[in-house]
Amino acid sequence: MQAAWTHVLITGASSGLGRALAEACARPGAVLHLSGRDATRLEATVAACRAKGAEVRPAVLDVTDAAAMANWIGGAGRLDLVVANAGISAGTGGLTEPPAQSRAIFATNVTGVLNTALPAIEAMAAQAPGPDGVRGRVAVIASLAAFVAAPGAPAYCATKAAVQRWAEALDATERARGIRLHAVCPGYVRTPMTALNAFPMPFLMDAEEAARRTLAGIARGRVRIAYPWPTYAMARLAGALPPALTAWIFSRMPAKGQADA
Repeated sequence: MQAAWTHVLITGASSGLGRALAEACARPGAVLHLSGRDATRLEATVAACRAKGAEVRPAVLDVTDAAAMANWIGGAGRLDLVVANAGISAGTGGLTEPPAQSRAIFATNVTGVLNTALPAIEAMAAQAPGPDGVRGRVAVIASLAAFVAAPGAPAYCATKAAVQRWAEALDATERARGIRLHAVCPGYVRTPMTALNAFPMPFLMDAEEAARRTLAGIARGRVRIAYPWPTYAMARLAGALPPALTAWIFSRMPAKGQADA
C-alpha cells in the first residue's frame, strides 16, 4: 500500500524523523514536497531523496506562518500523504517553564500542525480517491509524552496530547469524505532533539526504525500508531496515576532537558 503514496508532503524534513520519513518515501516516480526552517540541512535531505530517484520540491518555511503554509500546500497539487512532523521541545530543568517557551512550543506543535493539516484536508477532499480508495492521509506526529503530564515538559506534553486527541477524533468524521487521519506517538527517537537529554531514554531507537514503524502503521490504517510498546505501556500507566503521585515521582528523577521526538 505504501507504493501508492506517490505524492507526499512532509514538514520538519530537514533532520530527525522528518528526514528519515522523507528518505523512506523516496523512490523513482515519487514526488516529495519537503519543508524545513534550515535551508542547509533541508538541502541535505533533498539530495539524499533525489539520489534515490524521487522528484523533490523543497520549501524553506516556518509552520507557524499560516498564509505561507496554505499557499505552499494549496499549490502542491495532488497529495496522497501529508505528515505534520515539525515540532519543537524544551524542558524546564526543574523550574517553572518560561512564558515565551510555552508560547513557542504551542505555536509550533499545535498551531503549526493545524496550519499543515487543515489546508491538506481541504485539498484532499477535492481530489479523486487513490488506488486504495482513500482520497488522502494526514499523519500528525504526536508523542508518547501525550499520555503523561510530565512536570519537566508541561507545554510539550500538553501540545502532543492536543494533536493526538484532535487527529484521532477527526478521523472518525473525515472517513466519510474518504480522508484518513493518523496520530503517530513515538517513544524516544535518536535525533538532534533528544541528543540534548541528560537522562535515561529506555528503548531509544534510530530515526530510520521510527520511520519504518510510522509508515507501516499508516499503511495498515491504524488511527493511533504508538511505539515501542513497552514505553507505550509505561506511559499509559504513568498517565493513569494521580497527578500528585506523578509529580512526586518526577521530582526524584534527573532534570529534564528536551522531550522525546
